[in-house]
Amino acid sequence: MWIFLSTEILLFGGLFCAYAVYRSNHPEIFVYAHRFLDKGLGALNTAVLICSSFTMALAVRAAQLGRQKQLVGLLLATIALAGCFLGIKGIEYEHKWKEGLLWGKRYHARLEQPAAAAMPAAKPSPAPVANPDERSLIPPAAVGPRGLAVPGRAATPEGGEKPPNDVQVFFAVYFLMTGLHGVHVIAGMALLALMVLRAVRGEFGPAYFTPVDLTGLYWHLVDLIWIFLFPLLYLIR
Repeated sequence: MWIFLSTEILLFGGLFCAYAVYRSNHPEIFVYAHRFLDKGLGALNTAVLICSSFTMALAVRAAQLGRQKQLVGLLLATIALAGCFLGIKGIEYEHKWKEGLLWGKRYHARLEQPAAAAMPAAKPSPAPVANPDERSLIPPAAVGPRGLAVPGRAATPEGGEKPPNDVQVFFAVYFLMTGLHGVHVIAGMALLALMVLRAVRGEFGPAYFTPVDLTGLYWHLVDLIWIFLFPLLYLIR
């Protein structure tokens, strides 16, 4: 089991190294694109997994003490929390899919929503009659266009921000790392379900609880990986 956990650490360690290389080479992409991730949902998922680690630890303790009903209940609670995590992540994925925030050639961001289309048409009204005034109340026009103009490129409108090139690189990293983590969550749920079946049969007690303990180690590793993923993807500065 320790060898398996070591290989998992090496796997995600390699992904974290790749993340560091991409971010150091394209910092502007990560700073720009991370703002399209929902920090609230990410923080909620972090809290859910922390709670699941707590229930898993209590389940191991219940197995050590031979409390079968408590063990089954805590394992089911851990599975439920894992399901909540995947459900929240599914909501995030659905939003990214609808907005076209995907990887590679699938990236077609659809974030522009013209405000003019949402404004109701104003009804014409007669202009008020004003007394003539020789002084002009119209402010003088500004000199030159407003915004940032770079030689060889189109001017960036004031108040807007031109997205950097290759934004899809960030979303490729995002989906790869969070998707692989999600697969590990599903595998953990399968192991937890197996532990529930064995606990119902009364296989665990003070003399034998190793499978529950090993499943707990795996689950804590899955939670720990997400604790690293959350700030690396959602809290970029």
